[in-house]
This record gives sequence, C-alpha cells and structure tokens, in this order.
Amino acid sequence: MSDFSINFGFGDASTPQTSPAPPNEPQIEFLCDPALAGTIPEPERAIRFAPEWFRKLKPEMGVLDAEGLPGLTAKACLPMTDAFSLGFVIPLPYDVQLQVPADEVNIEMGWGEHCAFAPIESHMPQQLGAPQPPFAQVMPLKFINPWRIKVSDGYSLLFQPLVNRPEMPFYCFSGLVDCDRFDTTINFPFIWTAGPGEFMLPAGSPMVQVIPIRRDAMIKGHEVRASNEAELAQQMAASKRKYTEESTYRKDWRVKK
Repeated sequence: MSDFSINFGFGDASTPQTSPAPPNEPQIEFLCDPALAGTIPEPERAIRFAPEWFRKLKPEMGVLDAEGLPGLTAKACLPMTDAFSLGFVIPLPYDVQLQVPADEVNIEMGWGEHCAFAPIESHMPQQLGAPQPPFAQVMPLKFINPWRIKVSDGYSLLFQPLVNRPEMPFYCFSGLVDCDRFDTTINFPFIWTAGPGEFMLPAGSPMVQVIPIRRDAMIKGHEVRASNEAELAQQMAASKRKYTEESTYRKDWRVKK
C-alpha cells in the first residue's frame, strides 16, 4: 500500500476564512460595497474549490505498475494538488439561469429580483473578431465582479480559468492586472462552452482563479542548449528514482507551499 496521503485543509465550515498575513508580509484584500458585505459568497483560498471528482478520487488504482509499485491516480499527483491550491477563487455572487439556443449566440440570462446588480453582461462578438474563427458562433459574456482587490506594492494578479477543471461549462479569458496600482473592480470575460440547453449556475460557483505574482520575480531571460554529460547523468538518476522508488517527489523534491 502506498504511504501517500493528502489534506485539503478545509477545516470547519464555520471557521472565518480571513487569514491576515504576519506584519510586514504581503497580503491580498478583497473589498466589496458595504451594502453587499455578508450577502454574497466571499473569495477563498483556491484549494477550497477543488472539484468533487478530485476530492473523491482514491490515490491508488488497486493494481501494480510496471515496476511493482502501487499504481497511482491523479489524486497522488502533488503538482496537480499544488495547482489546485494556488492563489484564490472568486465565486459567482448570485444564482444565474441561462438558456443557450442551438446557435449558442442568442443566449438568454436571468437572476432573482433580489440581486443588487446584474451578475452577467454581454460583449459584442466583434470584440473577439467574430464571425472569424475560432469565434464564428460565439456570444462573449462577462461576469460582473463585486470585489475590488488590493495587493502589496510590486504585485500583479493573474486572473485565469480554474486549473484542472475541464468540466466547467464556460471558459474565462486570462488577464494580468497590476492591482497594486489599479483601484477599482475587474470583470471577467468568458465564453459558454457547454453547448445548447437550459442551465443553472448556483451562487458560490467558482468564476476565476486569482494568482498573485511579484513582478520583480518574473523570469524573462532564457537559454536553449543541449545538456552536458553531468546534466544528463543527473536527469537519468532522477528518472530512475521517479519510476522505481515510492513517493520520491513528496519525500525529496517537493517544497511545501
């Protein structure tokens, strides 16, 4: 049996999700209109939105691999877990109903009268170059985000689709925003990908993943070359350990985030 284990760190649902940073350390703040405070789902650490299919997946397949070690599933892939854990997720503020016709263009949307604002608006298809491929039959939409985000000086925020979530019914476009200088909210353009039909997106559903990036840590220089003998030997030794030893990545190579 594998010695692999994983803790998602969800904790008690009643536990406040605010986690202030220690003094002098970078912090991210999500700010909303005072009238909305406590009435809409709040942004949380991304790991709390790990999908049900991943959370229910067992780490072992119940068979041995070619080396005689336990055959592992994606649940045992720590790089995948680390990706699920990266940054924060902003959830949908209200329930939204969508009627998507066969042409997937004339989409109708609706939400409750109690909603303080329209949670989705539309863009012009021409903004994506429609009707030229790949957006010949597309109606670009955008999630209206009620949260202004403040970060420490020197940080930008990458807004992107949730990682490892191929089952999501929409695709949000990515954007990198210098939120240490940008003092208002940011909306999230997306296209519908689930095809025609009637759909309900519940309040609290994840919209985007938000990853803080320190600008002075971004690597811009690069080199492309052939490996030398020492590097090839190092690679071969690591490859052998990867496939013949159990949990080598977790024990010796992974850095706890």
